[in-house]
Amino acid sequence: MLRTRALSPALPLLLLAPLAGGCGGSASGADGPKTVTVTVGYQSKTINTVTAGTLLRSLGYFEQELVARGRQDGVTYKVDWQDYATGAPITAQMTAGKVDIGSMGDFPLLLNAARGKELGQPTRLVSVTGYNLRGGLNTIVTAPGAPYTSLADLRGKKVSTSVGSAADGTLVRALRRAGIDPSNGVQKLNQQPSVGASALQAGSADALSQFVAWPGQLAYEGKAKALYDGAELNLPTFHGVTVRQKFAAQRAGVLDDFLRAQRKATEYLRTQPVAAAESVAKETGLPAEVVYLYNGANGIATFDPALRPELVAALKEDVPVLKDAKLVGDVDVDAFVDPAPLERAAAEAGHPAYPVAGPARPELWLRNEPATRTFDTPAALLKALKGAGAGAVRAAYVPDAVTGTPWFADKAVWVAQGAELRAFVTAAGAKSYVDRNAGSGARIVGFAEAEGLAS
Repeated sequence: MLRTRALSPALPLLLLAPLAGGCGGSASGADGPKTVTVTVGYQSKTINTVTAGTLLRSLGYFEQELVARGRQDGVTYKVDWQDYATGAPITAQMTAGKVDIGSMGDFPLLLNAARGKELGQPTRLVSVTGYNLRGGLNTIVTAPGAPYTSLADLRGKKVSTSVGSAADGTLVRALRRAGIDPSNGVQKLNQQPSVGASALQAGSADALSQFVAWPGQLAYEGKAKALYDGAELNLPTFHGVTVRQKFAAQRAGVLDDFLRAQRKATEYLRTQPVAAAESVAKETGLPAEVVYLYNGANGIATFDPALRPELVAALKEDVPVLKDAKLVGDVDVDAFVDPAPLERAAAEAGHPAYPVAGPARPELWLRNEPATRTFDTPAALLKALKGAGAGAVRAAYVPDAVTGTPWFADKAVWVAQGAELRAFVTAAGAKSYVDRNAGSGARIVGFAEAEGLAS
């Protein structure tokens, strides 16, 4: 899906000669004002990139910044938003010089760095969109009625993923920890997320390992259940913004505008999470309840443009995984990461640094209420849920008792332990907890029983 917006400065335009090489835009003829097109590749359905894509586009903040720059430069700026399903085609377009700025996950970012260097179109990582320090943005799911209860059950089975994606990285690492060789212990199907989701429903795939928002959407719609929570890896995963080095050099001001706009979109999402979720849902067709699972006030993703040291360190740990898969050679992560543009944008905009998100809290989203309600305990959430009545509830979210990953309360696996109620994203997580607390009377209960026990 391609969308272009023209931005005509209100003041008269000066005639400027095109920049050498035409990097970052196209110019009109000598008889007319110069027009520069900035092409942004984004992934509308990968909703923890929305502050550099879907939400940013809908808010118009980048275009607003470019109007001001156009007045200053005597240029008409246009933004060409190009929507892709994964990061791979964005990288292909960037290395062809056809996309200037793109957003993608951590593993695709490394592929972006490697391909850019190989093909003479080097790129730089300049900001982060959303992250989860434990890896909770990726999940492995199975069909609701599937007999699988742990990763060990996938040995020899067909697992769909997108090779080279962050979700594939989660799958590889998770299988290794389970003692399964990811190269021959399962039959890996390299598929686009939508194709993999269809394969799971059709029974041609036994499991699906994907990134946001596919696992949550399938679970919400009753088409999948979580088998493995990526946060069990306890390794950070994130999405970020990459830019062609030539564009960054020749259009440094425009890049700064983009990063200032991203910061504004981040602030909007953090201060108005319900409105942001509704906006993204409208633009993407995703259920707002699914968007909020990831992007809400207590969502799985934390939004902050900062290039945190722990995220850069995680990127370095990702390199060997891609090397083993023969997808990249050596990648100089330090050379790829460029904090200077974000530092300039932050200094000019005066935005303070965001703290690392604390533990998620149970949250209830009721119809006809402008904000969600938060609770101190899962039991308190269930009590409020029981009192509200099913027709009044849009969604209820509860964090995993061990990993902290928020999940839909009615899709979670519940454990009763005396007066305490705990929720888990997966059956394996719940069973592990019960086994560790065998002497305490801990037991797995259904959602309805958990709700009944809440007081």
